[in-house]
Amino acid sequence: KSLNDLAKVRALNEIAAGRGQTLAAMALAWTLRDPRMTSTIVGASSVEQFEANVAALDKLDFTDEELEEIDRYAAESGTNLWPPSSEA
Repeated sequence: KSLNDLAKVRALNEIAAGRGQTLAAMALAWTLRDPRMTSTIVGASSVEQFEANVAALDKLDFTDEELEEIDRYAAESGTNLWPPSSEA
């Protein structure tokens, strides 16, 4: 399973690189672009990390193709990213 997970991370990293972002910045942008997300918690242990997090705001738009590809990797992982709050 870990090799499969690593392949997914690599594929997501390629999507991010194609967008001109790091994987971390794309992940932040992905959460911020969805109206179901009311907040995104981030952390930074350096000024550089803080600036990288803020840079995610520069590119919040995703093409339909990018979203489909990203969602495919999330769905294949067996992780339900949007469980109803009543299932908590």
